[in-house]
Amino acid sequence: MSSIIQLLPDHVANQIAAGEVVQRPASVVKELLENAVDAKATDIKLIIKDAGKSLVQVIDNGVGMTVTDARLCFERHATSKIRQAEDLFSLATKGFRGEALASIAAIAHMEMKTKQEQDELGTHIIIEGSKFVSQEVAVLPKGTSFAVKNLFFNIPARRNFLKSDTVEFRHVMDEFQRVALAHPNIHFSFYHNGSELYNLPAAGYRQRIVGIMSGKTNEKLVPVNEDTEIINVQGFVCKPEFAKKNRGEQFFFVNDRFIKSGYLHHAVMAAYDGLLKDGSQPSYFLYLQVPPNTIDINIHPTKTEIKFDDEQALYAILRASIKHSLGQFNVAPVLDFDRDSNLDTPYHYKDVEAEVPTIQVDGTFNPFTDDKTNQHYAKAGSGSSSGYSSGSSSSSNSSSSYSGYSKRVEPTVSWESLYVGLDVENAESIESSPFTFENEEVTSSLFNDDEVEQATQKTYQIHKKYIVSPIKSGMIIVDQQRAHQRILYEQFLLNMTVNQASSQKLLFPLDLFYSSTEMKLIEELKPSLETTGFIFEEAKTDHIVISGIPVNITESEVSLVIEQLLSDLQDGIPASSYSQNDTIAKSMAKSLAVKTGSYLTEKEQDNLVNGLFACKDPNISPFQKPTFITMRVEDIDKKFAL
Repeated sequence: MSSIIQLLPDHVANQIAAGEVVQRPASVVKELLENAVDAKATDIKLIIKDAGKSLVQVIDNGVGMTVTDARLCFERHATSKIRQAEDLFSLATKGFRGEALASIAAIAHMEMKTKQEQDELGTHIIIEGSKFVSQEVAVLPKGTSFAVKNLFFNIPARRNFLKSDTVEFRHVMDEFQRVALAHPNIHFSFYHNGSELYNLPAAGYRQRIVGIMSGKTNEKLVPVNEDTEIINVQGFVCKPEFAKKNRGEQFFFVNDRFIKSGYLHHAVMAAYDGLLKDGSQPSYFLYLQVPPNTIDINIHPTKTEIKFDDEQALYAILRASIKHSLGQFNVAPVLDFDRDSNLDTPYHYKDVEAEVPTIQVDGTFNPFTDDKTNQHYAKAGSGSSSGYSSGSSSSSNSSSSYSGYSKRVEPTVSWESLYVGLDVENAESIESSPFTFENEEVTSSLFNDDEVEQATQKTYQIHKKYIVSPIKSGMIIVDQQRAHQRILYEQFLLNMTVNQASSQKLLFPLDLFYSSTEMKLIEELKPSLETTGFIFEEAKTDHIVISGIPVNITESEVSLVIEQLLSDLQDGIPASSYSQNDTIAKSMAKSLAVKTGSYLTEKEQDNLVNGLFACKDPNISPFQKPTFITMRVEDIDKKFAL
């Protein structure tokens, strides 16, 4: 009987290994960029076509390879990064398994050009599906160039599972940003379908972050700097008022390698405790440096997860350093008992005593007195004016002129004398004016008793969450948030379908700033958003200008609606137009629906209930949750029968 177990051919084994390393074009971008960084390159260029499906090319000016190394680099488990097992615990490079190039060459057409600085000629190799097609000498510049074409050409099933160009491009963009943020000392450039997307010269961390995220990122950043024996923390966190709905701008780098860590993310959230709104996520760019022997990065195929030796200490240090930075730059509220120096007395008035005014006012003075009294004051006033007229008069003369004004006089006649001479006839004539007033009779009620009973309230709000409304068989309890979501969802979907949405023009257009990735999404969503009532005046590289909004949206809600939309679409935009409209309608309904905890008036309650049952499908919300429940009288009777 022949043996059943056999060794797999190398090309089959490479295709299986490629499934772990290469999942989409972004995986190729990650591996090639990291190899260029390990080659000590100072200038790296990324060129892709059709979101990487047709071409992924990385050109660097690194150390290059010899002819032998150029041939060996495509063999499995061939690497220059480690020599023995102990090296795995003190890694200072990106790649170390030696599987990336072999796996990529097994499922694509690959072309490599490389040359070392001391060599006169370089090496040009072409591989198709793990098979060497050609190898020849060529005149090349210093460095290495990898061109990967027709990804998954020999595995059609894997190629069919790739998403749309939009989704795949976003994944490529994410990988490029992670590598570029981790190495600000390297010049990066990025081209897609012939157009330049990024040109990032070598700079510091802040300049690199601003260059990639664009917009008004610079004014959002708060620096973080903490150096201890076990960890060095550098980087930036964003101010709480710029928190977003999604987690797109959250980056951890450990020894210049991008990682994902829910544990460290919790430490950041703990530092923002009490500063963020519910559901908001802060942006941060944190660079951690730890001894290589205290971490294990070989626990995940993509090397984005790391195991730390002392996670609790890192948690405490990270949380404390961020909290300290937020308080140091007056972002977090602090108790400050120091006196404001602006409230202190100026130094040249500090020891000077206040002067008491010498002018006194006669409270008994009455202008409606006889001539003699007025003449008396006129004399006093003339003495005072003479004091003013003499510029060289002494202060004693001035005070003597004021003393005539402050002289007390006899009390005048009481104010009742002003009304002497008003006879009774004049008073009667005033009362008998030609104006007549209608005598209004107040009725007891505008409605009869039956109409009053019909006008009583029919809905009640419970705990600012549910609306109770009686029906013939009992009552219904409506979830106000889900019900409003259903109403708005059908309204937006109808407007987008028939293109009859109404807009309200803004007196002052809105300028909203977003990152380059978010701007790419907004550009694709622009036609669908215009059908809901948005009017875009212009769209630039880092911001959009909105001059009109839907009638059921306020100006302050525009940014919230777009942020929620970007958060819901962070995994990609649906390909079909109907699915795209459905997603947008759901997102906008979620943003604008009345929230749990909002007080509703009687009229608002009635409108909400009536609007819900006017919908095509009032039973469930757009997110497949029940909008109301029914309680019959029989069910209530059973409760009391217990």
